[in-house]
Amino acid sequence: MTTKKQLMDYAVDDAVDLFVLLKSADVRTAKNGKPYIALVFEDRSGEISGKYWDASPADTEQFVAGQVVHLQGRREKYQTHPQIKITHMRLATPGDGLSAADFIEQAPMTREAMEDYINQTIFEITQPTWQRLVRRLLTEFRDQFFTYPAAKSNHHAFKGGLAFHTISILRLAHSVTAQYPDLNAPLLYAGAILHDLGKTIELSGPEATTYTLAGNLVGHIVLIDGELVRACDPLKLDPQAEDVLLLRHMILAHHGLLEYGSPVRPALREAEVLHQLDELDASIMMLDTVVGHTAPGEFSERVFALDGRRFYRPNQSGPVTPQE
Repeated sequence: MTTKKQLMDYAVDDAVDLFVLLKSADVRTAKNGKPYIALVFEDRSGEISGKYWDASPADTEQFVAGQVVHLQGRREKYQTHPQIKITHMRLATPGDGLSAADFIEQAPMTREAMEDYINQTIFEITQPTWQRLVRRLLTEFRDQFFTYPAAKSNHHAFKGGLAFHTISILRLAHSVTAQYPDLNAPLLYAGAILHDLGKTIELSGPEATTYTLAGNLVGHIVLIDGELVRACDPLKLDPQAEDVLLLRHMILAHHGLLEYGSPVRPALREAEVLHQLDELDASIMMLDTVVGHTAPGEFSERVFALDGRRFYRPNQSGPVTPQE
């Protein structure tokens, strides 16, 4: 019998019995030479990995990313990371009345609200060249921008995550420009909106997200720079003009370091601020996710993207109201 529990509701040693989506399914070879499937299970509460041992050719053919399955097993912990020990797994049938969309985590804002926020911010990009480029590129990639995740994993890896991540940075940017009014706010806002737009080409979409060929070979930073240069032609803009180069630099430098994928390091105040805000928002989202799935009084699993550190969830959380 299935339960109404979601994936992240199960504690360690709990028996697991529910429908989930296979977010990824990679066929690998065990030390004994037999194939197994490294799986990531997903529903709207989060994701957990599991291994399907001694997989037959039929298993590897049917258990692929994007399939809904009925999962039975037990939640365990392996080297601080949660996982499911699988005892039985089958594909969902038409009679189960389920689709992949039922299990994909959603952004905490509606698409309409996200579109409204982005549209209002575009009016604040008062420099004509930057506003025209932002409008054109957003028009071209609009549906993908508001539905794609911001990453395959780690942070904002949910439907609408790309737009939500962008809005989170814009909210931070509004606060920063209020605190430091000498910053070029239109440049910062334009760079924030476009900085990750290349992920609409780098990633395959919100369901069973993978990297595209272009994503693997080129990467989102260079991809969107190419699209920006291409957009200059119909707008009759010179991609080598200073105003265009400033916006291109915002995108190209936003990872901060060459070893993190940026072709150049930030050489503008606004580019450095965008890099720092991007890092802040991504880190907080990762921490919210991992600490949110940790019991009070315990340390989280290791967070690979944050130097493999574990984070403590206090028994007492949130602001404390002073007593009279």
